Amino acid sequence: QVQLVESGGDSVQAGGSLRLSCAASGYTDNNYCMGWFRQAPGKEREGVAVIDTDESTKYVGAVKGRFTISKDNANNTLYLQMNSLKPEDTGMYYCAATAGRCQGSGFMDYWGKGTLVIISS
Repeated sequence: QVQLVESGGDSVQAGGSLRLSCAASGYTDNNYCMGWFRQAPGKEREGVAVIDTDESTKYVGAVKGRFTISKDNANNTLYLQMNSLKPEDTGMYYCAATAGRCQGSGFMDYWGKGTLVIISS
């Protein structure tokens, strides 16, 4: 069973930076699509960034140029570097994974419990 544990959430001022981490365990190879999702108060969850099995990445338009997704396969850790943070980036950030290539629908099999990011103006 794949387990995902996020960390790195914090409360920072607009313009600041944060790096989220997701420690993954329970899988035997790196053939997984992994991604970050977020849910702002009162809003639906949305995909933020994904990294595919070939290391290609995709971002939602609102974070392009500010966020970078990466992974360290040796340490089974997924990262999200977030720069130039804005109040609208506030929300619970979730790490997720699914076996094989990323699905166009954004479907993920495994989810972490989330880490809270609060950006003040």
